[in-house]
Amino acid sequence: VSGLSGSIRVDGSSTVGPLTQAMAEQFSGSNPDVDVTVGQAGTGGGFEKFCVGETAINDASREIEPEEAAICKKNNIPYEGLQVANDALTVVVNPNNPNTCLSVEQLASIWGPDNPASSWSDVEGTDSSFSADIERFGPGTTSGTFDYFTDAINGEEGVQTKDYNNVGENDNQTVTGVEGSEGGIGYFGFSYYEENASQLKALEIKNPDTGKCVAPSEETVQDGSYAPLGRPLFMYPNTDDAAKDPVKGFLTYYLDNVNDIAPSVGFITLTDEQLKKSQDTLASMTG
Repeated sequence: VSGLSGSIRVDGSSTVGPLTQAMAEQFSGSNPDVDVTVGQAGTGGGFEKFCVGETAINDASREIEPEEAAICKKNNIPYEGLQVANDALTVVVNPNNPNTCLSVEQLASIWGPDNPASSWSDVEGTDSSFSADIERFGPGTTSGTFDYFTDAINGEEGVQTKDYNNVGENDNQTVTGVEGSEGGIGYFGFSYYEENASQLKALEIKNPDTGKCVAPSEETVQDGSYAPLGRPLFMYPNTDDAAKDPVKGFLTYYLDNVNDIAPSVGFITLTDEQLKKSQDTLASMTG
C-alpha cells in the first residue's frame, strides 16, 4: 500500500496507543501524504469520541460495552472489532519486595473495594518478613486496563478501592511511583513493564485452575496459562471509513505487518488463528 493521501484520527486505549503509533510511523514511510494522529484518551474516553463520529478508529484494551454500542447505534456509527495483539496485564512491585507470586484472592485483598490491606503483612500468605505500607498506583476509571483488571481480580468491572494513586492514562507515573515506594504496587500493559524491567519486578500470578505461579510472557499469554490477566487488544474501525482509503489502506497494512512490529514495542503477537480471523473480518468490511 503506497501513494495514499488524507487524514486518519485514532484515539482510545493508552495500552494499544504505542502499538498504533509505531504502526502509523511505519505506514507513513510509504504514505507520507497520510496524516495519522493517535490520541490516548483511554478505551472508554475513546469510545465517547468514536461513537459520535469524531474518530475513524478506536484503540481498545477490552471489548466494547453494551452502553457504548448503544450510543454508536443511536448515532449510526457502524463498527467491527479487530484483535491486533495480545497483552499480559502485568502487576509490578518494588524490586525490594520479596514476594514473587500472588493469587487472585491476594490481589483482591490489596485492590478490593472494602477495607483493602494497608500493609504487606496484612495480606494473608505473603512473606511475613516484609511489612512495608502498601502504596497502590493504577489507571483512571476511563481506562480499559482498569476495567479489565477490576473485573478479573475483584469480580466486577469498575469496582476497586478509592485509596490509590490515580495516574489517569499516564502509566509512567506508575513506574516512578512503584520504583520510589518500597511497598508500591501497580498494574499496566506488558509493554510498560518491558520498557522498565530494570526498575521494577513483575509478579507471577497464580493460575486459578492449576494453582501454578505463572510469569507474564508471550508464551504464557498465547497458551492461556497466564490467567486471568492475559488479554486480547483491539482496534474498532468505523466500517464506513474502513471500506475506503486511506483507512482501508492503513488497516490492511496494520494487520499485514503487526506481528513483525509488535514484539519490538513490547506487545505479544497474534496467533495464526487470531490473525486470520482479524484479516477475514477486515476483508468483509472492505468488500
